[in-house]
Amino acid sequence: MFSHVFVSVGDFERALAFHGAVMDTLGVALRFCERDKPWAGWHSAGNARPLFVICQPFDGRPHDPGNGQMVAFAAPDRATVRAAHRTALAHGGTCEGPPGLRPHYHANYYGAYYRDPDGNKFCVACHAPEDEGSGAGSS
Repeated sequence: MFSHVFVSVGDFERALAFHGAVMDTLGVALRFCERDKPWAGWHSAGNARPLFVICQPFDGRPHDPGNGQMVAFAAPDRATVRAAHRTALAHGGTCEGPPGLRPHYHANYYGAYYRDPDGNKFCVACHAPEDEGSGAGSS
C-alpha cells in the first residue's frame, strides 16, 4: 500500500543515530544516506517497499512534529517490540506508552510507543499471539 513514509527532523545527525539504532533493532537495513542533502532511508528485507525516510524539511522551514500523526513499525514478535522500545529510550527517545497488550485494538495487539528527539511519535507493534519461547517474560 505504501511507497514510503517520510518524517522530517531538526538535527539530521542526531536523528540518523537515533533511527539507525531503532532500525538495527528491528532488522531493517539502511538503503541510502546522503548527508549533504541531508536524508537517509531504510527498507525492509529484500529491498522491498515501503521505505522509511528521514530528512530536514525540503522547504527550509524548521521541523514541526504533527499532532495526531504517528508512524508504526511492525515487529515479528513481542520481544522485538520490547527491545526496540528500550533502544529508542536509550538513544534519547521518550516513552509515550510502555510495551504491552492493547486488547482494545485486537486480542493480540502488543505495542510500545515513543517519541524521537525531534518529537515525532512512533509505535512498534506485533500482531501475533505470544508463542512459547518467543520471549515471554523477557524484558
